[in-house]
Amino acid sequence: MRFEHGKWGRVYPKLMGKLYQGYLKNRDLNEGLEELCKVRKELKNFSPSDVIWDAEDLSLTPPWGNNISSDITDLSNYFVTSDGRDLISVLSEAMNEAKEMQCDIEIDNL
Repeated sequence: MRFEHGKWGRVYPKLMGKLYQGYLKNRDLNEGLEELCKVRKELKNFSPSDVIWDAEDLSLTPPWGNNISSDITDLSNYFVTSDGRDLISVLSEAMNEAKEMQCDIEIDNL
C-alpha cells in the first residue's frame, strides 16, 4: 500500500499482514475493521489517476486507463467486486458478519 511506507503490513498489520494473506481470526476483527475504516479515509485523499495497478511495476496502468465511471470520485470507491459492489463495503460487511457469528474470516479464490 502506498501509505505503508514500503513495508507491507507495517501500518495495517491485520488487513495487510493477515487478511490480505487470506485469513483473519475472530479475535482480530475489531482491529481489522478499525484499519479498514482508516484505509477508506486515507484513500479519499487520492484521485483515481493515483491508482497503483502493480506494486512491483509502478509504471503499469489499468487496462481501461482513465475510462472509468463518473461514480468513482477517489480511490476509496475505485475498487469493486466482479459484480460491481464496493470492495471496502463488502469486506466490512463480511468482517461484521464474522464478528456476529463469532467466527474467523477466510478469503478463498474461486
